[in-house]
This record gives sequence, structure tokens and C-alpha cells, in this order.
Amino acid sequence: MDRIKLIKFLLGRKKSKHYLEIGVFSGHVFFKIKSTFKVAVDPEFQFSFFRKLIKTLSNPYNFYNKYFLKTSDQFFSENAAILFKSKKIDVALIDGMHEQDFALRDVENTLKYLDEDGIIIMHDCNPLKEEATISFREWQTKGMNGTWNGDTWKTIVHLRSLRKDLNVFVLDCDHGLGIITKRKPENMLNFSPEDISHLTYEQFNETKNHWINLKHADYIFEYLQHAKII
Repeated sequence: MDRIKLIKFLLGRKKSKHYLEIGVFSGHVFFKIKSTFKVAVDPEFQFSFFRKLIKTLSNPYNFYNKYFLKTSDQFFSENAAILFKSKKIDVALIDGMHEQDFALRDVENTLKYLDEDGIIIMHDCNPLKEEATISFREWQTKGMNGTWNGDTWKTIVHLRSLRKDLNVFVLDCDHGLGIITKRKPENMLNFSPEDISHLTYEQFNETKNHWINLKHADYIFEYLQHAKII
């Protein structure tokens, strides 16, 4: 299971297929999704007009794409209210800046326009090594290579501690796929925002199964049926 397969599965079983992706980069995920209402948000798209044309020919659904070349904060401030006035979000992928404060804002802003049966998927919630969790500035300064997950896991901990209106868990696949729905939580944590800011990767690695409510990948099918989402 990876985020592309999961998104395709979810949209394939929903009556409406309104899709939002924050952090599109090269379009590796976005261009493969089939929906007549797809919204891409990124301050620096890493693809050319020619690539968009090729991807539209290979997947005609890309003809309907809406592109917003700006930060997610700007998008939600300037465009979201009008764009989602009559079309709530069914599935959203949040894969932008992998730092807690940014990821948390993206989740909270997306929730404002999420359908009651909508699903937010957040990438990079289960980092496998400490060096992948450093800040973006430090990652760039050190000239690091490989996968940078950041500390988006803290966003999961925050939501599981402070949002009694959300069910939140992480699928153990594809660097950790956070799943957020408007359902009653399975259980809660009791961290304050200040507590969370001081949590370390070492602590996370020792207790992550509980902290991020880690589930095997196939759990998503069981959950969706139980929660009556699709």
C-alpha cells in the first residue's frame, strides 16, 4: 500500500471525487489521480508545461486540474472559501512542508472544507531514523540526501491529544500515512502543545505504536467499513 494506491481506492468508491493535494512537487502523485475536480497547491511546481501536456494526454482527467502556484497558507487565505463553497473535499493529501507547525495548519485549514465523510491523508508520519526528522533548514545546511520526513509525527500527536472530534491513526506503510476523519477518536493522548514541542525522536521511537496509533496497512479497509465512510 502506498499513498497513490490508497487515494485511487478511496476516490474509486466515493460518489463525488473532489481531490486536494498540498505539496505537489513533480506531480508524481497528482497526475495519476482520476477526478474531474483536482486541486494542486505548491509554491514551486517542479514540472513544465510540456510535462502537464503529456500527463493530460495520458490521463484525460488532468484536463480538469486547477493549479495554485502559492503557499498553502496563501491558498487557504485567498482561494479556498470560493473554490470549495459548493464542493467539499472528499480526499486530501497533505505532503507539503514536513514541519509540525506547517503540517498542523494544513490539516486544520483542510478540515474547514472537508466533507463529513471526507478523508485527509498525511504523508511522512512514521520516520524510521532520527536524521530524517531534523528541520528543513538543517537538512539543507548539512546537504543531506535521502528521504526527509521532518517532524510531522508531532502533528499526529497534537491531533490525538487535542481534537476530540477526530479519529486519527497512521498506516505503517509509505513512510507512515496519517489518516484523519471526522469520527469519534479510538483513544486520546494527554499532551499539551508545550509538551509536544519538547518531545524527542528517541521518545517517539520507543512509544510510536501508541503515540501515533500505528496500524498495519490493511487496517484502512476494516476502519472504513466500521466508520461507514464509504
